[in-house]
Amino acid sequence: MDETRPGLLTEMRNENSENLHQFTTLEIIQLMNQEDQKVAFAVEKALPQIKDAIDAVVTSLKQGGRIFYIGAGTSGRLGVLDASECPPTFGVTNDLVNGIIAGGEKAIRYAVEDAEDDREAGREVVNQQLGPKDVLIGIASSGRTPYVLGAVEKANERNILTIGIACNLGSELAKMAKYPIEIPVGPEVITGSTRLKAGTAQKMVLNMISTASMIKMGKVYKNLMVNVQATNEKLRKRSISIIQDITGLDESAAKEANEKANGDTKAAILMVLFQVDFDTAISVLKQHHDHFPNAMEQLQRQKAAKDLT
Repeated sequence: MDETRPGLLTEMRNENSENLHQFTTLEIIQLMNQEDQKVAFAVEKALPQIKDAIDAVVTSLKQGGRIFYIGAGTSGRLGVLDASECPPTFGVTNDLVNGIIAGGEKAIRYAVEDAEDDREAGREVVNQQLGPKDVLIGIASSGRTPYVLGAVEKANERNILTIGIACNLGSELAKMAKYPIEIPVGPEVITGSTRLKAGTAQKMVLNMISTASMIKMGKVYKNLMVNVQATNEKLRKRSISIIQDITGLDESAAKEANEKANGDTKAAILMVLFQVDFDTAISVLKQHHDHFPNAMEQLQRQKAAKDLT
């Protein structure tokens, strides 16, 4: 087969898809790459649905709600992954964005037999963990995973906001969720292996939900992670770099400012830009529920008013 013409791979797959084991390594990954390129277009078509879901999430968060992802297998693991990355990236508490997977923590690493088929377990976890202000985001490639459907069903009964992410059109999950997000990615390279295109699509949507929500909640300034939690050397360097970018300080002065702010990047920036002490910076941030751009605007107004007198 001419490996310089990857378009032939689709034809070959359609005619002889059961013979993937006869493909060369390059042919396999060319085919996977071709299929993966379809994912972004499928997600693009769902952007209006994703936008509506994000706006609903932000409204809930502003009212004191939390986000709960729920899924089984790959879908559940992706939810756990996105939730676990929010605290270090956006400086939010560990309980603001949560990931629930059928079968519990063991299922993050290992397959747990029949866990995804337990509809009642999905209902029960909603009863145990979610409150009326929270958001439940069900993730199921097929849109028919019993564990996820049970959870969404129970959330609906309790008037908890529900979002459903499925990779098929017209699924039971989409019909059940208040805000359905449908991303039909088509057949997988390996039939039924939803860790491939479906998993990629789900990861892209979860990225959008958490990132856009945190931007709207003021956890990002310009395109900088001002709420970053410096839990390792890489992030400590990132924190110093962010202080430098916004304040114009050199590295040494940025480190000193960060130390005076007890490692709180956003407080350090406010202290430098507006010549306020740590307690004042923290107080203003609290007034705005840690919405950094709003805190900046208040201090800018106060500084402008002071300059006029």
